[in-house]
Amino acid sequence: MRIETDRLEIKEFTLDMAYDVHRNSLDEDNRRFVPDEVFETEEDAKETIEFLMTQYGETDGPLVYPVFVKEDNKNIGYVQMVPIDDGKWEIGYHIAKEETGKGYASEAVTAFLPVVAKMVNTKEVYGICLSDNVASKHVLNKCGFEMVFEGLGDYQGEQREIYKSVWTM
Repeated sequence: MRIETDRLEIKEFTLDMAYDVHRNSLDEDNRRFVPDEVFETEEDAKETIEFLMTQYGETDGPLVYPVFVKEDNKNIGYVQMVPIDDGKWEIGYHIAKEETGKGYASEAVTAFLPVVAKMVNTKEVYGICLSDNVASKHVLNKCGFEMVFEGLGDYQGEQREIYKSVWTM
């Protein structure tokens, strides 16, 4: 799969991307909001990429794709569609700290959503983040998600204050 926007390219992982995935995962926002997506070593990132590459062509596991800035072919993060309970899907994304504030997350999510929602045969996609993740809430709102819940809920196995929204095709 390959999706292009004016500024970005979303494509499949290759093993040579492990260093960038490792480096992009280490910022304080990632540690705070999605600690399970922090790769302390390049080898940890490589192992995860190996698994994610096996999911391409499937529609039952996480579908994770790196995001590149076309101008300099720089890997700046990822966008993903992950199955959650009862046949539902959740969007996820991360842009490296030094590249935030440029609209890249919104641009990637906007391009990615309709393509991958069709691929996994869903008309609804959820966006779930911690309530204090203001930047992520902004991205979801900008991309057409409607809030359905804010309050105490399950977040990665813990009860936390969450923001839950839904996008409908």
